[in-house]
Amino acid sequence: MSIIRMTDLDLRGQRVLIREDFNVPQDDDGNITDATRIEASLATIQKAMEMGGKVLLMAHLGRPKGERNDKYSLAPVAQRLGELLGKEVPLIRDWYDQVPAEVENLGEGDVALLENVRFHPGDTENDEAFSKQMAALCDVYVNDAFGTAHRAQASTYGVAQYASVAAAGPLLAKEIDSLTAALEDTRRPMVAIVGGAKVSGKLEVLKALTEKVDQLIVGGGIANTFLLAEGRNIGGSLAEADLVDEAKGVIDTCRAKGADVPLPTDVVVAKEFAAEAPVRTCPVEDVQDDEMILDVGPDTAARFADIVKGAGTVLWNGPLGAFELPQCADGTRTLSKAIAGSEAFSAAGGGDTLAAIAMTGITDRISYISTGGGAFLEWVEGKKLPAIAILEERAG
Repeated sequence: MSIIRMTDLDLRGQRVLIREDFNVPQDDDGNITDATRIEASLATIQKAMEMGGKVLLMAHLGRPKGERNDKYSLAPVAQRLGELLGKEVPLIRDWYDQVPAEVENLGEGDVALLENVRFHPGDTENDEAFSKQMAALCDVYVNDAFGTAHRAQASTYGVAQYASVAAAGPLLAKEIDSLTAALEDTRRPMVAIVGGAKVSGKLEVLKALTEKVDQLIVGGGIANTFLLAEGRNIGGSLAEADLVDEAKGVIDTCRAKGADVPLPTDVVVAKEFAAEAPVRTCPVEDVQDDEMILDVGPDTAARFADIVKGAGTVLWNGPLGAFELPQCADGTRTLSKAIAGSEAFSAAGGGDTLAAIAMTGITDRISYISTGGGAFLEWVEGKKLPAIAILEERAG
């Protein structure tokens, strides 16, 4: 893939506008509860500063719907960035229709943060005038936000059309390199794990994976729908009965090419979804009508772990069960440890997946952890991500 990389440019004295992903979770008082995305951006920001760039950061937070709303201000992000960088990071509040003095006065190695780009309705609409206004802020535009790469918006796509130079930041470049390695330079056998509540949310990626993988492991509510497709009783479990035929199609396609979709043979069930709810482990055929499946059982978890241990490549998106309930976390924990202990190249993405990785403390034992959820899935599907496509176009 031909793209311009920030690290290959001469940034000295250049105004460098970097689109980062600072869409971090906050509590009711606005305090940042997980700064992982901010911390992940530090290497890019520090590199641009070291290269003599006049660094201007841009990001969104929440869904302010094109209006100023203090609830979604990036002020807490600017404060946390300042703490992490060891220097003040000014927040520039009025920049949407002009090049403000704070931008004009940036010096080499300085850094500032623009207020939430989505306070302007033109961002999500990929408005041409707003895109040109952003381009006027910089000499070099850098996209470092893979998590937003699947959306053609002004701050991810439009500005890249009109900036003098458009490049990929180190985070984005690493995403591209790692996912390309996983999907195009695949070490066999290839195993994909897709968990989550609903088949409908991941149907297209499931179909795409049937053409790529040697084993497709499904978990969570998705597995329940697949069990239903195989004629198993799932009691009151979360499932999508209207997608049983789609699930059958995925199974049939995999088996026709010599792959498989191994399904749970034992499960953890409860009569209610609650942290204090009693659970029991039983064979799938013993699930009662008033019970819901909340995790895979130990035999199934061990079988899935053996599959992973023999893999050459592992793609992971989603837990095996309701791991947020302590009594229903063992399946996901067993799988996580198996991936961490495998010699396979492993790529993991999605919010719940990252939480599962953190739960088991295996962050440094996954080959690559993607910062994107929807973008990760669309890349796996084989879709062209707009924000990356425009960087390729500009490089050409």
